[in-house]
Amino acid sequence: MTVHDLNQLLLICSLVLLVAVAAVRISSRSGLPSLLLYLGIGIAMGQDGIGNVTFNNAELTQVIGYAALVVILAEGGLGTKWKEIKPALPAAAALSLVGIAVSVGVTAAAAHYLVGIDWRQALIIGAVVSSTDAAAVFSVLRKVPLPSRVTGILEAESGFNDAPVVILVVAFSTAGPVEHWYVLIGEIALELAIGAAIGIAVGWLGAFGLRHVALPASGLYPIAVMAIAVAAYAAGAMAHGSGFLAVYLASMVLGNAKLPHWPATRGFAEGLGWIAQIGMFVLLGLLVTPHDLLDDTWPAIIIGLILTMVARPLGVIASLLPFRMPWQEKALMSWAGLRGAVPIILATIPMVNGVDDSQRIFNIVFVLVVVYTLIQGPTLPWLARKLRLGDSSGAADLGIESAPLERLRGHLLSVAIPKGSRMHGVEVGELRMPAGAAVTLVVRNGESFVPQPTTVLQRGDELLVVATDPVRDAAEKRLRAVGQGGKLAGWLGTAGQEPEERVNRR
Repeated sequence: MTVHDLNQLLLICSLVLLVAVAAVRISSRSGLPSLLLYLGIGIAMGQDGIGNVTFNNAELTQVIGYAALVVILAEGGLGTKWKEIKPALPAAAALSLVGIAVSVGVTAAAAHYLVGIDWRQALIIGAVVSSTDAAAVFSVLRKVPLPSRVTGILEAESGFNDAPVVILVVAFSTAGPVEHWYVLIGEIALELAIGAAIGIAVGWLGAFGLRHVALPASGLYPIAVMAIAVAAYAAGAMAHGSGFLAVYLASMVLGNAKLPHWPATRGFAEGLGWIAQIGMFVLLGLLVTPHDLLDDTWPAIIIGLILTMVARPLGVIASLLPFRMPWQEKALMSWAGLRGAVPIILATIPMVNGVDDSQRIFNIVFVLVVVYTLIQGPTLPWLARKLRLGDSSGAADLGIESAPLERLRGHLLSVAIPKGSRMHGVEVGELRMPAGAAVTLVVRNGESFVPQPTTVLQRGDELLVVATDPVRDAAEKRLRAVGQGGKLAGWLGTAGQEPEERVNRR
């Protein structure tokens, strides 16, 4: 490749990224999942589009897709709040195992008996489309706040169900007879256990190291966090465990460890996640040949209808039977089984392994994902409102960034007061910070000033709080408590540092 060719390639990549960024804006306004727009860009660049680019390397697509999934799962894990997901873990685990088994069986039976696909190909399709995609779900639900239990179950399910689905697809795509069902269950359980153990261990060790070793530049913290997450995937995969589960759990541990410069790290991870999604979907759009999809459109619609209206609801009902949940929440989770990047990438596995009719499997999965995402995505917020599952009572959480002051044995906390925070209207003195912490500066409308105890905080303010090392966690806990419960946090049962007057009265 010459320098001129490299310059042209860089120009094309930058233009694609700019168009894709503009597509994010269109997606947020229209309610359509952004994946459809990225796929459209890839198709437009392909051999049936204006770009006329011929690309048919399924193996390269699978490798790049796996790498992108690692980044996407890492970004999702970093944004998962443990306090929300902890109560939902049993239900999410059941939905990721029992729900997938029901979904694979029902969908495969529909593909075999209604469409006439052979059993092996039908089982592959059933396994491929059983995995949900958190990015697709929450790209259209971010404007509709849901109860924490529903959000936790959906997030945990999307992080957990990739691992068993990958095992099933690989097993069904392997030449020779499919192993007995109990062998597959044992293999799934073993890989999940290994991946979970490695992910938690790597995440804990990484968080411990980042909190006790001061890096020379703040920009190194985001890089270090992503490197630890990727290392968790590599270690899990090399140990014959689930690398996808390992990277998700390691990222979740890191995301809840109160690391230094956390908002910057979160923003960096979100940017990498967007780049991974854009590149992955554009590549998948290039891989598909649009004129070959026509013959597989109706089979995809029929299979997708059974998956959406029968298999997914049955899986949700069977999985959540031991848990007492309102029917409204079960109905939303049944409809919220959006498919995204994962099924399309998994559909390349039979192509790489040379399974008969693998191109047809890919075409059916591609059409199914596009059509039913187009139907389900825009209707999810509407359904949440109709089922009265919007949770508008919760206060917005504070954005707190911590910068360690090693030689001073202290921390500088940067606190952003969002629009929905109940810290609005609270005086600085009413924060009742623990001894050893104080609000030293307030930035409001671009101007900074030193606050007085009677200074009233407002939405949009940014605070600089200095805390000594022993009270750093208590100071952040108190700030978050006031952000959630207002000036009476502590008396009203909101978690956080109790007011000093209340302690003195004991």
